[in-house]
Amino acid sequence: MSYLLVKWVHILSSTLLFGTGLGSAYYMFFASRTKDPRVAAAVVGLVVWADWLFTTTTIIIQPVSGAYLAHLAGIPLSTPWIAWSLALYVLAGACWLPVVWIQMRMRDLARAAAAGNMALPQAYWRYLTIWTLLGIPAFLALVVVFYLMVAKPAL
Repeated sequence: MSYLLVKWVHILSSTLLFGTGLGSAYYMFFASRTKDPRVAAAVVGLVVWADWLFTTTTIIIQPVSGAYLAHLAGIPLSTPWIAWSLALYVLAGACWLPVVWIQMRMRDLARAAAAGNMALPQAYWRYLTIWTLLGIPAFLALVVVFYLMVAKPAL
């Protein structure tokens, strides 16, 4: 594959990764704030699907295409901006893995509450807090990765 094609795939997948994450977080957070279990069940269910379809795919594509770009350009992976990008990417991934389980649990809790015509349980709100706290460092890490990817600073 040509450098330009791999670069396009890398940029496109990073955009899908970041955009899906940000969009999903926005809709899930504000759907939850409605306190309507039917709304939460529907939106959180869609967020779970978006994570499996888009986030999981791009999480795999990113390091593969990035490593191949570095190889094609003759840039060692030990180059500081690449090493920092990889470390921050791992941090974001470490935050994301428990979030996937939390989202599935929140979906199930919201579905059960909607089916029983009950309010969202306290556990749902605890999970939302943990989900939010894990999302903040993941988001910030990816913002920095984007900067490093574009600026390629000499660190």
